[in-house]
Amino acid sequence: MRALEDDLFPSTPGKVKIERAGGTMNRQLHRCFASTSTMFLWALFLVAMTASYLSFQSFVDTSSKYFAASWGGLHWERQIRASAAPRRPPGSAAGAGMSVLVTGASGFVGAHCSLALRKRGDGVVGIDNFNAYYDPSLKKARKALLTSHGVFVVEGDINDGRLLAKLFDVVPFTHVLHLAAQAGVRYAMENPASYVHSNVAGLVTLLEACKNADPQPAIVWASSSSVYGLNDKVPFSESHRTDQPASLYAATKKAGEEITHSYNHIYGLSITGLRFFTVYGPWGRPDMAYFSFTRNILQGKPITVYRGKNHVDLARDFTYIDDIVKGCLGSLDTAGGSTGTGGKKRGPAPYRIFNLGNTSPVTVPTLVAILEKHLRVKARKHVVEMPGNGDVPFTHANISLARQQLGYKPATNLDAGLKKFVKWYLSYYGYTRGSKNL
Repeated sequence: MRALEDDLFPSTPGKVKIERAGGTMNRQLHRCFASTSTMFLWALFLVAMTASYLSFQSFVDTSSKYFAASWGGLHWERQIRASAAPRRPPGSAAGAGMSVLVTGASGFVGAHCSLALRKRGDGVVGIDNFNAYYDPSLKKARKALLTSHGVFVVEGDINDGRLLAKLFDVVPFTHVLHLAAQAGVRYAMENPASYVHSNVAGLVTLLEACKNADPQPAIVWASSSSVYGLNDKVPFSESHRTDQPASLYAATKKAGEEITHSYNHIYGLSITGLRFFTVYGPWGRPDMAYFSFTRNILQGKPITVYRGKNHVDLARDFTYIDDIVKGCLGSLDTAGGSTGTGGKKRGPAPYRIFNLGNTSPVTVPTLVAILEKHLRVKARKHVVEMPGNGDVPFTHANISLARQQLGYKPATNLDAGLKKFVKWYLSYYGYTRGSKNL
């Protein structure tokens, strides 16, 4: 340390050791530049490593998405073709059978329709995104049920145009039963974008795929009784006005009717829209009143019963799932063919809309009383005024058109239907009194 200080500072004030200091400075400058060069090289090295890491991450991310994809490949295509192949015996009075793409196949109505189609010998391929709007495990259980009956369900979204194009490339579907949608009136106030994403954008993506398919399939899709909105004429008829939706959900379904009409008019797609009226039954949706009432009654929790203005009880045209399935299959069976080729219309194609209801509205308090009877448990009711959340006070379907053109005839009243639902519910959830898992 002393020698270093001697080299840098003079021994006598006013005198500098020029030569020694100069030599020392050169050495220091050399060390400095050597150190700077080393740092620069290290910096370059770190930059290169960072770039390599980011490139690798990008590759891994892309690869993960590719390898995690639930569709594609020769095995997948063989599964699709096998599931889509009709299985009706040769010379069957019902014909050769259809090949149907069912969207929302692991949903409530989708699962029931897929099973019914398969049981009568039609080819069925399902698609479902298994979103978390309600418990996905119930959707997975429905999928397992479909798989056990030979129905293959693709895990994918109807907004994925590439996936839809691939499905139509692998199988020349004769029909599409479009049941995928964001359901629920009240949830639209929490997550409005999901309704536009599924019910509008998803519908357009599907119609584009159908338009470009060769051959073009006939399309049957689920609209909703909600489109009647603030209409106060009863029973609701297909000829009544539907330009006053009371909820965003209803507005997206009404938009769907206008969108499908335009694709029918421009591209020759055969379109049938079905306005469902409060569907219920086994394997139903947990967000529906009858389902949540059952769960809460069994758990000893209070249920909220809404009441309309002037203390008028709300009423719904509850329609059992088996009756809805018959209406859906009847619509598929009577759907005329699409007339387009390569996205170009060759002639007029059918455009139809039908109500599918039970024609016997029942008040919500009556619904609760029927559940109490079959559950053998008294409900703890909390009656409140209906909030302004998009619900309407009553629904009532006029089904004369569906009866005339589809042979639609509902056969299950609410008492019989809820009895079947309760039996399924107790079996599926393994109910024991006081259980907190229902």
